Amino acid sequence: MNIYDCAHALVKAIKSSPEYKNFKAAKEKLQEDSDAKKMISDLRKIQWNMQKQKISGIEIAPEQEKQLSRLLEVANLNLVVKEYLEAEYKFSIILTDIQKIISEAMQDILSSEIWEQVENEKGQNGSA
Repeated sequence: MNIYDCAHALVKAIKSSPEYKNFKAAKEKLQEDSDAKKMISDLRKIQWNMQKQKISGIEIAPEQEKQLSRLLEVANLNLVVKEYLEAEYKFSIILTDIQKIISEAMQDILSSEIWEQVENEKGQNGSA
């Protein structure tokens, strides 16, 4: 079997999984509920901004963490949002596991020395 056929078979298997089907159904429900959709949008904006701050080395303010926590609490009271977030999480675990399996299997050619060198260069440039 050629590698592309295997990739298509993997996609077919993923789409047959209960996690994919549940996530797809939850996403369809979300699209039909404008309030739930807005909650997810607001939640993602806050998460995205906090992630950008972390990457930029800017400390996350306690108020921001509280705001995110409060929004998550409120969002989880909405059944559509709660189901969506749970389904998204379970589906993301599958994708992460697949990526990990492939990465670990390719470890013999994915040299960690390259990543160590990149990290060392970052450290040297950051302290210069």
